[in-house]
Amino acid sequence: QVQLVESGGGLVQAGGSLRLSCVASAGTFTAYGMGWFRQAPGKEREFVAAISWSGATTPYADSVRGRFTISRDNGMNTVYLQMTSLKPEDTAVYYCAATKYRTLKNINSESSGQYDYWGQGTQVTVSS
Repeated sequence: QVQLVESGGGLVQAGGSLRLSCVASAGTFTAYGMGWFRQAPGKEREFVAAISWSGATTPYADSVRGRFTISRDNGMNTVYLQMTSLKPEDTAVYYCAATKYRTLKNINSESSGQYDYWGQGTQVTVSS
């Protein structure tokens, strides 16, 4: 069973940047596609970005495309989310997730139901 631990959240001013990290353990990292989701208070969990096992496929939510970049280091069993030009509406708990559909093909990678393992989340707060 894969265990995921996120880090890198915090408080940042609007326009600033943060990099989130998610380390995977107890599994073969390249067997999984990885995703980032977020959940703001009073709202449903929403898709942010995903990355296939090779890094070749990287879908993004429209709300973050051009501002956020997802990447992975398979040697370090880590997936990253580089966030720039942050806005107050980016405030949320950010979750890392792993899906066995490692190529992200033939699935809806934006659906949380496609992911098998989840981290505990890391809080990101963007002040105006």
